[in-house]
Amino acid sequence: MPQTREHILLARQVGVPELVVFLNKCDLVDDPELLDLVELETRDLLTKYGFDGEKVPFVRGNARGALDHPTDPLFSRCIGELMEALDRYIPEPKRDIDKPFLMPIEGVHTIDGRGTVATGKIEQGVITVGQKVEIVGLGDILESVCTSVEAFKQTLDQGEAGQNVGLLLRGIKSDQIRRGQVIAAPRTIRPRLKFKSEVYVLSKDEGGRHTPFFDGYKPQFFFRTTNVTGEVKLPVGIDMVMPGDNAAVAVSLDKPVALDIGSHFAIREGGKTVGSGVITEVVE
Repeated sequence: MPQTREHILLARQVGVPELVVFLNKCDLVDDPELLDLVELETRDLLTKYGFDGEKVPFVRGNARGALDHPTDPLFSRCIGELMEALDRYIPEPKRDIDKPFLMPIEGVHTIDGRGTVATGKIEQGVITVGQKVEIVGLGDILESVCTSVEAFKQTLDQGEAGQNVGLLLRGIKSDQIRRGQVIAAPRTIRPRLKFKSEVYVLSKDEGGRHTPFFDGYKPQFFFRTTNVTGEVKLPVGIDMVMPGDNAAVAVSLDKPVALDIGSHFAIREGGKTVGSGVITEVVE
């Protein structure tokens, strides 16, 4: 259950409006009452973290069985039920197409005879063929032009927020960009090293730290597709932050990252998430 708590908490922190829960590997459980108990405990957790635990749809099934036997109704029924629940319960996401273009880079590829392609999910805005862009974060700012927009082996006139696309960049070599940077409209976002934020530190029961942290704490900070080490500075008069606490802290990153007020991040240590936060002020 600690991992389930972590997922629910992070969904709430990043503003996910509604959830559908898929209870997997049900074929390994012979006692249906045990499945009922797991569902009941999960509904309690959902309610605790601000979701409507009583109304959230639960779908039970065996995802591996459905993958191995896609034409067998006995195995594939759960996937159909999951898709139906998603269509019925999850609202259509609002696309921020009116904001300046921004896409975190997830992967970088070289196409022989064409150039370098950066792939990722467009976070906001619209990108059109021929549009000037900047590559920001983890180093110097690079300027380029998007010469092609492609999605699922199709060439598009433009890409919009919410789409997974590949952008062909003019004059950029594959060793000049990497995962963790962002492609943005010119002069709309800048790399930052210091910011102030509000953070929530996961408790032991939520899968977080067992002990408090102090001034000078150096965990990993995850922004979009990048992670970088940073140092936490506690406010005057605060000696430590306990697991389960909310706190206002200042952070100094080791490398510049493209961020702005309202950007969300996760705090990780030792391979697990120990907190989450949102930026309230950027420091020049």
